[in-house]
Amino acid sequence: MNKLTIRDVDVAGKRVFVRVDFNVPLADGKVTDDSRIRGAIPTIAALLRGGASVILASHLGRPDGKVQDGLRLRPVGERLTKLMRRHVPVTGDALGLGTEDAVRRLRPGEVLLLENLRFHIEEEQNDPGFAAALASYADLYVNDAFGTAHRAHASTVGIARLLPAYAGLLMEREIEMLSKLLEAPERPFAAILGGAKVSDKIGVIDNLLTKVDMLILGGGMANTFLLAQGKAIGKSLAEPDRLDDARRILSSAANHGVRVILPVDVIVAKEVTRGTEYKTLRAEKIPASWHIVDLGKESQDNIVEALSDVRTVVWNGPLGVFEIPSFAHGTKAVARILAERADAGATVIVGGGDSVAAVTQQGLADRMTHISTGGGASLEFLEGRELPGVTVLLDRPAPVKTKAKARA
Repeated sequence: MNKLTIRDVDVAGKRVFVRVDFNVPLADGKVTDDSRIRGAIPTIAALLRGGASVILASHLGRPDGKVQDGLRLRPVGERLTKLMRRHVPVTGDALGLGTEDAVRRLRPGEVLLLENLRFHIEEEQNDPGFAAALASYADLYVNDAFGTAHRAHASTVGIARLLPAYAGLLMEREIEMLSKLLEAPERPFAAILGGAKVSDKIGVIDNLLTKVDMLILGGGMANTFLLAQGKAIGKSLAEPDRLDDARRILSSAANHGVRVILPVDVIVAKEVTRGTEYKTLRAEKIPASWHIVDLGKESQDNIVEALSDVRTVVWNGPLGVFEIPSFAHGTKAVARILAERADAGATVIVGGGDSVAAVTQQGLADRMTHISTGGGASLEFLEGRELPGVTVLLDRPAPVKTKAKARA
């Protein structure tokens, strides 16, 4: 990676502002999935071992600049306290005299978590004054929130222009793993893309078509491709205004020698709800009143067979209506074969909320090579776009070239 990381700086006696991604799900005031919190711990622990005091900052949800008690970070602080076995207090606000006093009293080896940054509308506006107030707390800045690196906010870009800015260990790993996909993948290389909309992933597909050997499409976005091929998809979710894009992508794939795998049979349902009537049909003959909700068994088998010898895989997006168990079979089948490929030494990277949930719910997450913490950020990276929160970090100096001495 061409950015400096926390390994490149002496943090002893320094106050370090760390932007983390603690945007985690909550239920009844408790964290229901702490994977993002766990992901930040190596960076926090490394800074503490180095003699720093650590100020953590994150957003949670979308409060739109208003204080919402249900989006306070107290449950996150409680969970982090248990995971790190050290008290992590949460301030009452990201700004203010009380917070300034808490920062002043912070000693090396101690951690403080600021209240939800997005309680201030200035955060998402990348307001210079808000960024300066945050910067006043610290000597150094560290970004370990890959999931927000595609956002030019005060805590990801503004503050990084005011302090020496470094990448955290999670940020470093995310960039290194995704860069490997784009720059030096072991082949065969397959991309599996699902989710609802083609429009969300057109840029990613266009960029990957010059790099992958195989493109597997599922979920709602596959319906648009089926429709573009003239197939009847009933009432299934699709984007009729993206048919030309779908046809162009199929043509481009053929020109690049990329194998495209689309569903050949599908599960269809009367309604997209639990307990509804459903059955398996050929993908091209869906009755007008039915919805495609999952891959059929033949489609699942085709994907499993296609992936049997791949050496690199990236997966983003579910292949059916994953939140309804009856329609999650295709997504789960892919999760299982990817775990097997990872066990066999293939590089398997999974990103996107539902894809990650699929491997996590089946107890397969630890078998994957890498679980990306960034949904939108990872997609933009795979699209080949620069991420503002990464670009602003300090560059690693180019190695100095020395001239060989001439022999006497």
